[in-house]
Amino acid sequence: MPYFIYHNKKCWYEEAGSGQPLLFLHGNTASSRMFAETEKLYRGKFKTILIDFLGHGRSDRLDTFQTDLWFDEAQQVIAFLDQTGYKNVNLIGSSGGAQVAINVALERPDLVNKVIADSFEGEVPLKAFVENVIEDREASKQDEGTKSFYIFNHGEGWEQVVDNDTKAIHDHYIGIGKFFHKSLSELQAEILLTGSREDEFASPQFYEEVYQGLLKKIGHGKIKLFEKGGHPALLSNGQEFYETACSFFEKESV
Repeated sequence: MPYFIYHNKKCWYEEAGSGQPLLFLHGNTASSRMFAETEKLYRGKFKTILIDFLGHGRSDRLDTFQTDLWFDEAQQVIAFLDQTGYKNVNLIGSSGGAQVAINVALERPDLVNKVIADSFEGEVPLKAFVENVIEDREASKQDEGTKSFYIFNHGEGWEQVVDNDTKAIHDHYIGIGKFFHKSLSELQAEILLTGSREDEFASPQFYEEVYQGLLKKIGHGKIKLFEKGGHPALLSNGQEFYETACSFFEKESV
C-alpha cells in the first residue's frame, strides 16, 4: 500500500488507469472512499489518483487538525506531487476538497493544468454554517445514516476525525476567516465551478451567486450547475458530471 510523507507522517494514496494524471480531493469528514465508485468512470481516459488527507481514512491519524485546514491539505497535495514527480495534473476537488484544489493551483501553478471545484462555499466560510457547526455535528453523530458515512470513510476512530474537523472549522472562522492565502486574481489554471441546484446545504441560487462573484475576481473560468442531485454534484450527477469533466479537461486551452 503506497504512502507519501508529510511532516513525518504517512499519507495514503492509490493510482489506477493511464493517461494524464487526475487527482481527486475529498471533502471534510470524508476520505477518498467517497470517490470509490465514481472514480472508476475516469480510469479509461485518465490516470486517476486518490489520496487521504492526513488524519483521514487510511492515512496516519492526528490528535488535532491544523486550524488553516484547507491550506495545510493543499500543502499535503503539493508534497505528494513533488515526491512523485507529477506535473500538468488535473484536479477535481469536491466540497472542502475544492478549496484545497484552488489553494494548490494558487500556490504551485507549475504543477496544475486545470481545476474543477465542486460544491463549495466560496472564498470565505458561511457564517450560518459555522455558528451551528458544533451542535449540528453532534447531532450528525447520532444520525444512523451520517454515522454510517463516517464509519465507511474512517473505520475505528471516526468520531475523533469528525471532532477534529469540527474544531478546525470553528477555530478557522474565528481566527483566519478566509480559505486562500493568495488573491484569486493570481489563479492561472483554467477552472470550472460546479454544483447542484438541489444541493441540500444550499439555496437554489446560492452557487450561481457565489460562483459569479468568484469568477469576477479570478478573471476567467466557467460555471456548470446541474438541475438535479444533492451534495456534492460530483457524486449525485455521476455520468453527466463525468461527461462535463471530460469535455473540460480535454478541450484545448486558448
